[in-house]
Amino acid sequence: MGSIEIDFNNKHLFLFSHIITYGNAADEAITESIRNEIETMWNEIHGRVQIKGNHFEVIFRITASLQPSILPIEVYQNTDPRNNYFRIEEFAYGNISFVDGLGCNSGYFKLENLYKGSTTAAHEYGHTLGLEHPFDMDYRGKGIPGIMYPRGTLVDAQFQYDPAKPAGVTGGTMHPMYRRVRQEDIDDLKINRLKFENGKAIIGEFTNVYHRNHAEIDPNSFMNPSTDV
Repeated sequence: MGSIEIDFNNKHLFLFSHIITYGNAADEAITESIRNEIETMWNEIHGRVQIKGNHFEVIFRITASLQPSILPIEVYQNTDPRNNYFRIEEFAYGNISFVDGLGCNSGYFKLENLYKGSTTAAHEYGHTLGLEHPFDMDYRGKGIPGIMYPRGTLVDAQFQYDPAKPAGVTGGTMHPMYRRVRQEDIDDLKINRLKFENGKAIIGEFTNVYHRNHAEIDPNSFMNPSTDV
């Protein structure tokens, strides 16, 4: 989720999001790593949008803060569209990171998924802006996979976990480190359809979910995550 502001003079469209982390595995280093990955990957394409005949370069401005003592009520009562809340823990049911739906502002990250270059944070951020996994998960013959392709996608051999493996077997699917944001991903945000007032708009919706530590939850009461890696 985020807020959008248009700079008509310089033909820039800024998308602002603030990442807030909490949980036992959250620290300053991983918080900055998440912020940097999202901002770097979503800006490297120099994406463009057209609104009412005008072309704008989309610039992502991502900030972040570690808030280990944040209270559930602070999350529930949030009204700032820039705020996105992510619990980070070593354990997650399903062994995956996830967010609370398409176009949301909360989720749960498994620490193991957040290694440098994993692209997990950038992928999940795409979900918070409303992007879903592509329907066709056979990307062979098309080059570098887009950021929203999930684990298990079939890709050209050089983008697999193990290039020597046949497609589809263990090791023969996409290694997420090869995912990249494409202009198609920017197009799929459908920014031109948002409701702008005085050059400003909101993308995404308030879910404001405070997640408990999965290690402390009865597995029988746990619900499957909405949108995974």
